Amino acid sequence: MVLAKVLGTLVATRKEPRLDGLTLLLLGACGPDGEPTGGSVVAVDAVGAGPGEYVLYASGSSARQTLATDGKPVDAVVMAIVDSWEIDGEDRYKKGRDD
Repeated sequence: MVLAKVLGTLVATRKEPRLDGLTLLLLGACGPDGEPTGGSVVAVDAVGAGPGEYVLYASGSSARQTLATDGKPVDAVVMAIVDSWEIDGEDRYKKGRDD
């Protein structure tokens, strides 16, 4: 799994029919400090994430192992919305805190 921030949504009106009804999100990979690492990916949203939220996504064959993506041609899926993280006992992020 990779930590990322939801940068926005992506709309594709013409796509493989098995992708109909799925939300596509543009994600920016992050390091443990929450800062961007430079990578980005488009992922199917399986959990209802929104812009500005930190999420965990999986890629490769793992991306096709959720209820929303089973048997679908996807290579990345948002599997979790991050509520908080800490490193060495220090809170680094808490959802909803104005940092």
